Amino acid sequence: MQERYTTRTALPFVYGVCIISVSFLPYMTAITNNIGRIEPKELWEQVLTQVELSISPANFNTWFRESSIVKIEEGIVYIGVPSQFFRDWYLKKFHSLLLKIIRTISYEYRNIEYQIVKDDRRKPKTERRQTQNQMAELPLDEFYINKSDNLNPRYTFENFVIGSFNELAHTAAQAAIRRPGITYNPFFLYGDTGRGKTHLIQAIGNQFKKTYPNRKVFYLTSEKFGTDYTDSLQQGTANRFKEKYRQYDLLIMDDVQFLSKKEKMQEELFHLFNAFHDNNKQVIFSSDRPPIAIPDIAERLRGRFVSGMSVDIGEPDMESRMAIVKKKAALHGVNLSDEVVEHIATSISGSIRELEGVINSVVCHTQVKGTPPDLAEVRQSLRSFARPQKTVSVKHVVSKVAEFYGIDEESIYEKTRRREVVRPRQVIMYLLREDFSVSYPTIGTKLGGRDHTTVIHSCEKMKREIVDDTELAKEIQDIRTLLV
Repeated sequence: MQERYTTRTALPFVYGVCIISVSFLPYMTAITNNIGRIEPKELWEQVLTQVELSISPANFNTWFRESSIVKIEEGIVYIGVPSQFFRDWYLKKFHSLLLKIIRTISYEYRNIEYQIVKDDRRKPKTERRQTQNQMAELPLDEFYINKSDNLNPRYTFENFVIGSFNELAHTAAQAAIRRPGITYNPFFLYGDTGRGKTHLIQAIGNQFKKTYPNRKVFYLTSEKFGTDYTDSLQQGTANRFKEKYRQYDLLIMDDVQFLSKKEKMQEELFHLFNAFHDNNKQVIFSSDRPPIAIPDIAERLRGRFVSGMSVDIGEPDMESRMAIVKKKAALHGVNLSDEVVEHIATSISGSIRELEGVINSVVCHTQVKGTPPDLAEVRQSLRSFARPQKTVSVKHVVSKVAEFYGIDEESIYEKTRRREVVRPRQVIMYLLREDFSVSYPTIGTKLGGRDHTTVIHSCEKMKREIVDDTELAKEIQDIRTLLV
């Protein structure tokens, strides 16, 4: 009877892992023969090995890193989870999978139950002071953008959160870096604003520097490319312009949709791409839309865009948003409760940049008060991130923004390019577009009869600057509270 039992329980599990290693067979047979003496930690490691193969990395990191097997009694496996929310999610999403894996290891395990195991997530004051001191002593030069390649060192694969919404893009990016200029050339990444495109393409650049230290990489926006091209024509340095960009082994160009209607720049980029392609040098592009949807692009250039690998980044799901919140907060040394993580991930959907804005607010709170905010404090903080959902008139937005910046309301509609007026006007355009979905032509018409391309440029400029300009981001959040 014992021999028959061993055969039934060992073989299915071995069958499931034999692809990885045949050497597991004698080990697992021994485990099965001594099932009553198996340690909970050892069993949980076996379970996690198979769970990791069954779900996405984001799901695994979010839901299983803080769980463990508490005890095994009378055939019931008790899994410890950090909160009621985790318990409910396990029962809803993972119970069947876990039960199947457990029973595959041994039929003696009849069922699974979940226990809430509370952890003290708040650090002692002495430890907090030490952490803060360590943060203060960090070498700031590690976070500065390298002027030789324009890459932000914070954008790496290590801190890029992977979920179902971006898993394909991440995999393709890594494949491109393994065989640059050959596997996917060009690599074209697209998706809505705030989905992590810039992070991913710069992560490729930073990894390229590590992997190929003797090769050159350069990151720029299409706007910068256009400015350099125009300057070279005016200064009669066209050849120097060509040499500047063709010296690199990897060229990363962000926001190529802004090349729309710029025929001369498109032509120059076409020839530049051909030079890279002919010499097996890698080119990476990003855009807020797929190549086919970019208007007024020469067909030969569009053909180059789609000749390699085109992949999109979708909207992050709930699990991915939770993973992002946890990881971004942890990078700042902040541990948030599960309730807080859940609330943030539920309240902010779609844009990773908005999530990062909330996290920055949380980090600031932690540094000031010495402890992470509780749920009530986070709810209060999120009010400033909430977008007004009511119908609003352009005049009302103009009035509130002019009042905020202390300028004359009429100056917004004038053709003036004074700095104190330009920024408020661009903020108005951005809010009308992002918060109220007013069309570009309508915004231009309402704000003094401006061309819709001017509006597009201003909105995209705001989107980019918000990422690095914390003062601007704070101003926009404050204005949003006035419009609620």
